Amino acid sequence: MNRDLLTLPPSPAELRIRYGDDPNQFFDVWNPPQKRAVAMMIHGGFWRAKYDLLHTSHFCAALAKSGIAVANLEYRRVGNPGGGWPGSYHDVRSGFAAVRRHFGDAHKLLVFGHSAGGHLALRLAIDEEKLNGVIALAPISILRSAYELNLSDGAVAEFLGGSPDELPELYEEACPSRHPAKTQRILLHGSNDEDVPIEMSREFESLRQNDRGTVWFMKLDECEHMDLVDPESRAWPIIHMDAESLLDS
Repeated sequence: MNRDLLTLPPSPAELRIRYGDDPNQFFDVWNPPQKRAVAMMIHGGFWRAKYDLLHTSHFCAALAKSGIAVANLEYRRVGNPGGGWPGSYHDVRSGFAAVRRHFGDAHKLLVFGHSAGGHLALRLAIDEEKLNGVIALAPISILRSAYELNLSDGAVAEFLGGSPDELPELYEEACPSRHPAKTQRILLHGSNDEDVPIEMSREFESLRQNDRGTVWFMKLDECEHMDLVDPESRAWPIIHMDAESLLDS
C-alpha cells in the first residue's frame, strides 16, 4: 500500500521566505552545503486551498540530499482571496522571481510541478526563459480536456471561473498546450493514475512536439498519482535521473 503523503508528518525545511504580503505567498527552503543547482517545486491539489505545500516536503528534502537546493512554493489557491486564474499564476511568477533573487543566477534552475502544480510549471515555461528545464509530474496540461473530463468534480471551472464556452479567451490564455515554449519540458505520468489521465500527457507531447524547447513524455509503469511526489516510490529514481539529465544538458 502506498503512503498517504497528505497525512504524513512533513519533512522540516531550513528556512521560510515570504515573497508577498498574503499569508500564502512564501516558499520553504532546503539548501545543501554544496549545492549543484536550484529547483522550485509547485505543489498540486487541483488549485484548491485545502491542499498546501506540506505533502511535497519529503520530495524536496530528498532532492536536497542529492545536492540540489529546493524552494517549495506556496501560492494563493481557489478558496483564498485572490486565488484562481490569474492570481495563482501571478504568485508563481512572483515566487519564481524571488527564488532567483534568493539563490542568485550562478546555478542552473529547474522547476518541478505536480498535478495542478504541473499545469502552473508548464505555463511558467512559456513566459520565463531563465529556466534549464521543467519536470511536470502527472500534470493537468490541457485545460479544456480536464474540464470535459470533470476532473475532481469541477476543479477547472472553479479555477478559471467558468466553462470553456463561457470563457474561451481565458482558457486559451491559461492553457500551456496552446502556447509554444523555448524551455525543455519532461512530462512523467503514472500508468495507474486515477486522478489525471495519462492520455493528457501523451496529447500534450503531440501538440507541442514542434516547439523550440523540446517536450518528452514518459509513462511510469504501475505508478499512481501521488507516487510521483513520494521519494520512496518506484517513480523517484526516474524523476531524479531526469533532473540530472536536464542539469547536464
